[in-house]
Amino acid sequence: MTTLHEPAVTSPDLSVWPVSTDEPRVGAVSVGGVPLAEVAERFGTPVYVLDENEVRERCRTYRAAFPDAEVLYAAKAFLCRAMVHWTAEEGLGLDVCSAGELELAVATGFPPERIVLHGNAKSPRDLEAALRLGVGRIVIDSPSEIARLAAAVGPGGHQKVMVRVVPGISAGGHDKIRTDTDDQKFGLSIADGYAQHAITRILDQPQLELTGLHCHLGSQITSVKPYLAAVRRMVGLMARLHEQHGLILTELDLGGGHGIAYRPGEQALDLTALARKVRAELSEACAVAGLPVPRLIIEPGRAVVGPAGIALYHVLSVKRTGDHTFVAIDGGMSDNPRPALYGVRYAPRLIGRHSTAAPAAVTLVGRHCEAGDVLDTDVELPSDVRPGDLLAVPVAGAYHLSMASGYNLVGRPPVVAVEAGTARLLVRRESLDDIRSRDVGL
Repeated sequence: MTTLHEPAVTSPDLSVWPVSTDEPRVGAVSVGGVPLAEVAERFGTPVYVLDENEVRERCRTYRAAFPDAEVLYAAKAFLCRAMVHWTAEEGLGLDVCSAGELELAVATGFPPERIVLHGNAKSPRDLEAALRLGVGRIVIDSPSEIARLAAAVGPGGHQKVMVRVVPGISAGGHDKIRTDTDDQKFGLSIADGYAQHAITRILDQPQLELTGLHCHLGSQITSVKPYLAAVRRMVGLMARLHEQHGLILTELDLGGGHGIAYRPGEQALDLTALARKVRAELSEACAVAGLPVPRLIIEPGRAVVGPAGIALYHVLSVKRTGDHTFVAIDGGMSDNPRPALYGVRYAPRLIGRHSTAAPAAVTLVGRHCEAGDVLDTDVELPSDVRPGDLLAVPVAGAYHLSMASGYNLVGRPPVVAVEAGTARLLVRRESLDDIRSRDVGL
């Protein structure tokens, strides 16, 4: 059974909500001791609500499950200054993929030596910022990066690097979030020899210190088996590198992609089993290869922050057309593009009032001028749902604000943290003045 705790609530439709969720009366839902209806009234909607204690507890769960590993929070899932602060206090490192994420973290006080920079196409600004700020490691993703990085470091400099390898294992919940097969843009393949060739080139650059190998299989992986297969293939490559170059690598980064449940009854990755079986597989594979066991690195993002977030919306309209009922909210694909990108589904819920009406299947849509702006289909909501109602979407902490856009110039929602009965603003709502200030020409 996973050590990522399950909420204490007994209502089935609250099983994917934060552990602090309470519903003393039907519809009167609170998180972190704060009624969600009060959050909506105070900060407006759409609004993202983040349970600080849920985030911190999930960080601690990872540290407990992987006590000898380096746990890096994947900043792309969600990043703000408070999130940087929380992960630092809980002993996690950071995995960033741009100068923007990197500079925000360091400006907040995060130690740069505990940061890893990766990305399939790093810009000159990304590399410049990484070297200037002194990141711990840079993950090389393509052969062209080797010469660029070596030149930027300079003959008298030094930078620790890893190589992102493609072991060729298909895993993940959707084709668009599977990142470890030979037909996508990330990493260097073992099968065609590009990874080995790149490593040989790195070894010819004395200012670059190769510390280990990196791979990332995909996202929303709910089985341990792909990670075990990755360990075997990565250790096999380490053994060949040792034979060819006498090279002993001290680090193995298995990335993240740990699946979570978005709706009641869905499967999530068993973290306890993952830790136990990966540790055993790594020890056995290294023993067979005659290699010392490298330090393990993992990069959870979604599994840390996703279940800690709730998105709140007000209903704008209810339209019945033929056999369909469309419930339109005051948000949509600009604040959550994931349903349009790869068909993820949620479990929206009416809050703020108690309805005794029978449930009815509706299509929950956004406010944007796109036919694809659909949050979910066949959603069970009370048949008397009406404009002004408040809807809550759980498991909204990851890849919502970080992927939000400026479509239709509606402005990105704020982020509000709840903890011990207090709600505080972390990220303010993007205003029309913000949008106008960027438009500098006629």
